[in-house]
Amino acid sequence: MRFDISALLNPKSRSLLGLDVSSSAVKMVELAAGGKGGYRVERYAIVVLPKDAVSDGNIANLDGVVEAVKRAWKQMGTSTRNVAMALPGSAVITKKIIVPAGLRDEELEQQVESEANQYIPFSIDEVNLDYQIIGPAPAVPDELEVLIAASKKERVEDRVAVADASGLQAVIMDVESLAALAAFELIERQLPEGGKNQTIAIIDAGSSVINLTVMRNGQQVYAREQAFGGSQLTQDISRHYGMSFEDAELAKRSGNLPEGYETELLTPFMENLALEVSRALQFFFTSTQYNQIDHLILAGGCAVIPGIDEVVATRTQVSTMIANPFANMELSDRVKSRSLLADSSSLLVACGLALRRFDPS
Repeated sequence: MRFDISALLNPKSRSLLGLDVSSSAVKMVELAAGGKGGYRVERYAIVVLPKDAVSDGNIANLDGVVEAVKRAWKQMGTSTRNVAMALPGSAVITKKIIVPAGLRDEELEQQVESEANQYIPFSIDEVNLDYQIIGPAPAVPDELEVLIAASKKERVEDRVAVADASGLQAVIMDVESLAALAAFELIERQLPEGGKNQTIAIIDAGSSVINLTVMRNGQQVYAREQAFGGSQLTQDISRHYGMSFEDAELAKRSGNLPEGYETELLTPFMENLALEVSRALQFFFTSTQYNQIDHLILAGGCAVIPGIDEVVATRTQVSTMIANPFANMELSDRVKSRSLLADSSSLLVACGLALRRFDPS
């Protein structure tokens, strides 16, 4: 009962768009193979969504989301219609299991379904189920560690419906957190010694939540989500200047705001964000054996605010950098390096989804 949206061709032989439908915007990225085994950014687009079009990860306004996806695809100027999409972590149940090595595919599927029945609080007929072999089990070499992922069918179908209504075809459904971690691997290489034996915190500060993920040597050792995000600043702008929420969001992204905005609204918001990040780290320290973070990576829409890395570094006393998975990629003539640099931190999930084109399986 493996979860396949469609039968896939060899991923290396087909074009694919990473399509991230977040709570505030639609983000699209297309990558191609670059020189020396690297990647090239072919094109990308970001289109702001109407307020509450996506709420708590649910597609609440299908027409509004579809219109934004169509606009993004048109801006891309691509002929590619295959897309990789992702579900929010809250919509997916994941569990690592241990199975004997050497099972045939059919036997492994049976084992996964049997294990899933124990952990999923729904009928197996109500969910889409998938699994991925992580590798040999840490303690027992002749056993394998397998990641099971399950989501209620309607959550998957909502996103497939967005693609269908936009004239696109969803061929891969990922999990946002796993897509972000795929892009994080490119960022980790930019750290001293490639991040080896270092404890790295990734703060994804989006529209409504901050996600903290702590990694060490390629393994996730902690995850936490707390309510706080960029929509709070948008609401402040809307109230302060008498704008609609949509106009306030566009003005925030373009920087087209009256004098006094920085001191009255932006600086207090940045301080509050840094405080929330500091609180998230304190929760990490008090609930694990770790007592320090070596590097802090800022991602998400809030990370595009100029100077936010310095404010967070001052508050947390941790070396802080803005996430840029595209730092060592080639750029096509269609991509402006300055614009991509400004937008890179908000494209982590879309980049991770676009990377699925190069998966060996």
